[in-house]
Amino acid sequence: MLEIKGKSWEEIGLSNDFLFGKVMRNPKLCKELLERILPELKIEYMEYPELQKPIKEDVDARSVRLDVYVRDGEGTVYNIEMQAVDTKELPKRSRYYQGMIDLQLLDKNQSYKELNKSFVIFICMQDIFGKGRHKYTFENICKEDRELLLKDETTKIFLNADSSMDDVSRELKAFLDYLAGKETDDRYVLELEEAVKNAKKNREWRHEYMTLLMRDQENQEIGKEIGKEIGKEIGKEIGKEMERRKIIRKMLRQGFSNEQIMMLCDTTESEIESCREEV
Repeated sequence: MLEIKGKSWEEIGLSNDFLFGKVMRNPKLCKELLERILPELKIEYMEYPELQKPIKEDVDARSVRLDVYVRDGEGTVYNIEMQAVDTKELPKRSRYYQGMIDLQLLDKNQSYKELNKSFVIFICMQDIFGKGRHKYTFENICKEDRELLLKDETTKIFLNADSSMDDVSRELKAFLDYLAGKETDDRYVLELEEAVKNAKKNREWRHEYMTLLMRDQENQEIGKEIGKEIGKEIGKEIGKEMERRKIIRKMLRQGFSNEQIMMLCDTTESEIESCREEV
């Protein structure tokens, strides 16, 4: 999901989701990345990546904009998301993305059997599960029988660039190390570096990124102003409440009845009794 976080075009690298999406326009680079993540799959060819794919099923649904959305020759669908910051919501976001993708894959009169096999993949800069692994793969498994898979052909994968564990292939580790800022002479990583340099020369992409960056900064300023106005209104309401309670306490001291106070102060009997305790 596209997130512009304040860095200039010159500062960002492949761990920036905008630039990652642009670099993955290259089908060869995208295909090899998937093969490193999923070495058990043999991807014959891949349809040209559809980047920043917008998905919104109806007017009330929260819209989704996918970083990279591709399909291989077997019809398997892959959604790859670059995630630089742990937002503490990625597991549920992966669930939402999976559901929204499924809605796009099945037409009105199609059978559920025709749903494509799919992978939702988050490439994270931090270990969101705290187990030290490079790779966490999730499928639906029966709690009572751990050997029984649901076989709904959906898989969610979370990669972690912040790991030293020897738990993935040398090729995948080289890619994740590169994202973490570690040097490597891996051939694919060198190709990615060159692709990043070439992408940075693209004036159209630079303009698009800077436009999004300015829009994000403007939205932040608008948010601050709205926050200030809300704060003022809350302050006014608190002031009114304190003044009302002060008047209620004074009326109680002077012997006014609850009915009289409720009528004159637009209050409730419970508030009056609360103020009585303060008298």
